[in-house]
Amino acid sequence: MTDIIDKRLRADRFRKRLSSAMQDKSMTQAALARTIGVDRSTISQLLKDKAARLPNAQVVGECAAALGVSADWLLSLTDRPENTADILANALTVTKAPRALVDEQIFNWHKEAAGYKIRHVPAGLPDMLKTDEMLVWEYSAHLGRTTEQAINASRDRLNWMRSSQSDYEIALPQHEMAAFARGQGYYEGLPSHIRARQLDHFATLSEQLYPRMRLYLFDAHRLFSSPLTVFGPLLAVLYLGRNYLAFRDTERVTSFTEHFDDLVRQADITARQIPEHVNALKAEL
Repeated sequence: MTDIIDKRLRADRFRKRLSSAMQDKSMTQAALARTIGVDRSTISQLLKDKAARLPNAQVVGECAAALGVSADWLLSLTDRPENTADILANALTVTKAPRALVDEQIFNWHKEAAGYKIRHVPAGLPDMLKTDEMLVWEYSAHLGRTTEQAINASRDRLNWMRSSQSDYEIALPQHEMAAFARGQGYYEGLPSHIRARQLDHFATLSEQLYPRMRLYLFDAHRLFSSPLTVFGPLLAVLYLGRNYLAFRDTERVTSFTEHFDDLVRQADITARQIPEHVNALKAEL
């Protein structure tokens, strides 16, 4: 008895969903019939037949393709009308990543996730915690306008990110902070007075913004992470250099969230220890 009821419900939903998809597509019975190569009477029967019968797989597939929906949705096997290609296209996008202080795409993602926890593994030191003179040293070669104009234009966005309703957790390899303090690698040639003031700035902001902003340092000998940002439950973004790879499906976002949380759990330097650690690095200058 249960199987008969299920079949009738499925057939009834098929008729309703087929009719709804035709209305959304502004497609008449005659137009759909021509598109899939059947008689108009066949479409009429699909829409009006009250029996517990469903059309054959080929007809279902042709209707789905013509109407831009999935066959699974017509058959009530899913509640998402998009076809597989559309679902994948919406779940994964690739966008350009310009070399800028705060590009519009990143800023829009931050605004979209306002109120959610944002988890961030930066490619270097986090921009939102840098001094102006550090930003000038790092970005002056990439700015289209004068350095001062670009810094002023970006400061408002950086301040907005600092003062938003989101909680921020930032995880950074411990060697990145050490290399900065010592002026090694990427930071070679950065004057010691800029490094000293930046370290003071890290210590001050870590205390002022705690617990809403928490910075952790992990050991890259034990753990590895590509640069990424997880915007609450909405979005996870990998930074590839010239592009952002953005995931919106729940499974991927959850996976990146768990990866980040593991970095925090295994961090050698916790958020509360950052001011003391940074001051110790400054003392070595």
